[in-house]
Amino acid sequence: MPRHLFAGLAVAAALTLTATGTVAATPARGPVVVTDVTLPAPALKRVQPSIADDHGVRFGGAGSGLFPAGRAGEFWLVTDRGPNGQPTVDGEKRRTFPVPEFTPAIVRVALARGTATIKQYIPIVGSSGRPVTGLSNQAGHDETPYTWDGRTALPYNPSGLDVEDLVRTRDGDFWLVDEYGPSLVRVSRDGRVLERHVPAGLGLTGADYPVQETLPAILASRQQNRGFEGLAISSDERTLYLAVQSPLANPDKKAAKKSRIGRILAFDLRRRKVTAEYPYRFEDVTTFDPKVNGDQSEMKISGLAYAGRGRLLVDERTDNVARVYSIDLTRAANLLGGPYDDPKTSPSLEEGAGASDLRLPAKSLVLEPNALVPSLPGKIEGLAVLDPRTIALANDNDFGLGDFGPDGRLVDSGVPNRLVVIRLPRPLGAR
Repeated sequence: MPRHLFAGLAVAAALTLTATGTVAATPARGPVVVTDVTLPAPALKRVQPSIADDHGVRFGGAGSGLFPAGRAGEFWLVTDRGPNGQPTVDGEKRRTFPVPEFTPAIVRVALARGTATIKQYIPIVGSSGRPVTGLSNQAGHDETPYTWDGRTALPYNPSGLDVEDLVRTRDGDFWLVDEYGPSLVRVSRDGRVLERHVPAGLGLTGADYPVQETLPAILASRQQNRGFEGLAISSDERTLYLAVQSPLANPDKKAAKKSRIGRILAFDLRRRKVTAEYPYRFEDVTTFDPKVNGDQSEMKISGLAYAGRGRLLVDERTDNVARVYSIDLTRAANLLGGPYDDPKTSPSLEEGAGASDLRLPAKSLVLEPNALVPSLPGKIEGLAVLDPRTIALANDNDFGLGDFGPDGRLVDSGVPNRLVVIRLPRPLGAR
């Protein structure tokens, strides 16, 4: 097996890891599944040999982001921060990191004849070449990280990233979004962080790469684990679009959990600055997913994809149901720098202030993946446009994280990472 030694990690340049699936192309009037494959799931220690003990956890979480890799049937994916759980210990919910050495990775996967093969595995590292890991950044702003059993606190890591989506530019760099800051991150083709953009006033120090406070300060009020989750790039590569997963905790968590208003930003790549901030209205959870008993906080944006001038596809979901919508930003209100970016504004945007008067993006349903493929896990986080009539979706299986036995070994959930390519009945944008 050919390998490339990078920053102390043995990185497989062409892992011979495969998993089989199905291929179908039956003509139909509705959407059609072209390919449905399960991604390989080798032991974590196999893909990152520096891990001392993977506790039986296998590779996963790669559906957190999805982007075409240029060649037909090939995709870039990204893991999130790695295996993590939230058990209740001594009456307190604690964020656990069973494999704290795990570092988020960019993965290139090839699909052929119903089989998925990992072709490239790129761990993300800092300027020094050390892995960034996925550990929490700052006390007070992020959750305290704990060991697998929730009994021992781990140190914070200001370089840690919880990346959730990615795009790749024609010059070979990757851009990723992160939940912690939340932040926007540029990564070189070999996995080195080149710059990280965070909210003004965040005060993140000690990171192993350059950090710039270029994003609106209001974004630092994101809910825990609800930072940036979706990312798209315009066809001319001048603009990135970033979606906050859920409404901001503005002015507090109570408002966030009831709110139906989120935010999508436009970031100018030439000037390295945010140029627009659009309101986004989530669907009413009572009709979207009756299983969650009216809990509006279950609604999330988990993926974006560029669909033409001013248009984006949005993956909106709960953990049970996902739907893909098309939105048009061309006439939507630009909130950037206005009263809704000021935390003193009351009532806030998230509390519904002026929501009936806001020019929201035009929105229409494109696809109901779970209706098309009932066996598809609901936690769909990867979304990519391959051509005007073809899209791809991937789910995040959370590394199969379930319960841990008394020996500290994972009892895998059995949920796989799947990648599905779907042919739409009409081109995106057609009426």
